[in-house]
Amino acid sequence: MSVMIIAEAGVNHNGDRDLAFQLVDAAAESGADAVKFQTFNAERLAAVTAPKAQYQKNTTDEAESQLAMLKKLELPESWHEDLQDHAQQKGIAFISTAFDRQSLSFLQTLNLPFYKIPSGEITNAPLLWDFAATGKPCILSTGMATLSEVEQALAILAHGYSFKQEPKSLNETWEFWSQPQAYEAIKNKVTLLHCTSCYPTPLDQVNLKAMDTLATAFQLPVGYSDHTQGLLVSVAAVARGAKVIEKHFTLDRELAGPDHKASLEPDELKELVQQVRSVEQLIGTGHKAPHPGEWDTRKVARQNLLVSQAVQQGKTLNKSALTTARTGQGISAIYYWDYLGTPARKDYKPGEAL
Repeated sequence: MSVMIIAEAGVNHNGDRDLAFQLVDAAAESGADAVKFQTFNAERLAAVTAPKAQYQKNTTDEAESQLAMLKKLELPESWHEDLQDHAQQKGIAFISTAFDRQSLSFLQTLNLPFYKIPSGEITNAPLLWDFAATGKPCILSTGMATLSEVEQALAILAHGYSFKQEPKSLNETWEFWSQPQAYEAIKNKVTLLHCTSCYPTPLDQVNLKAMDTLATAFQLPVGYSDHTQGLLVSVAAVARGAKVIEKHFTLDRELAGPDHKASLEPDELKELVQQVRSVEQLIGTGHKAPHPGEWDTRKVARQNLLVSQAVQQGKTLNKSALTTARTGQGISAIYYWDYLGTPARKDYKPGEAL
């Protein structure tokens, strides 16, 4: 199965409807599998007193509150269906991430193929449960999380996939998690994305080996949500086994807004898709055997048994008479010891293949 490439438009529409549609166009033209936005109500997501993250202070008005910033970045519900229709016309899946329970309820009306759970909501127990209760597959980002927090989230998701009623306590999800059917509930539903929630992420904070840790610990498909600059890390993640790549993109990194600086521009997104597809070809099946294109070279490049001096039939093939060289035919040099000391079966001229 091909690596899923999610072009993360996020909030890079800046509250501009035309820009949102242009982002869908750019994602489709790049060859990505899905374009993803973010669905939230600013008042439900952030309190009036909530501070901004440092990267948000660096890229937006520092004096502006997080709530005020988010308010300008909401994706109105009235845009969603039109964006979804437009994406379908362009041959790309439309996805949006819900950050609150009401937004998730709204997204359910759009019949999305799967849900993406953002890193910040990995400890949001009721929202996690609601994601699973939809019955749809979920991709869970794990930025900022400890391994134990990832497992806690999986326990909640397993419960949500398995029961019609919310748990009465967190302990109830853990009790279910200890049963074999809990893993059965998530094994074909959940993909884990390793992520570092720094914007942009320095290379020394990427830690791609954490994908291995997640895969080993939970036996689930893994991928990478990439906040680094450039293409290198996403391509390396695919080479290391990522099944999903999520990458922010924008029409212009110079636009105002919190995420533009850590995003790819359209030409870069297209190049990323091409490089990921190339890496998929490089990875292959893992089966070690001669490729069909190697058989001719194999015949020419490998050495065979060769008689280095005239030998009469019945005479012993000793070390002075038997050697190896490329002949393009005859007996492989791997059998040198088997023929050494045996009688010649015919008369041989110097340089003749055995």
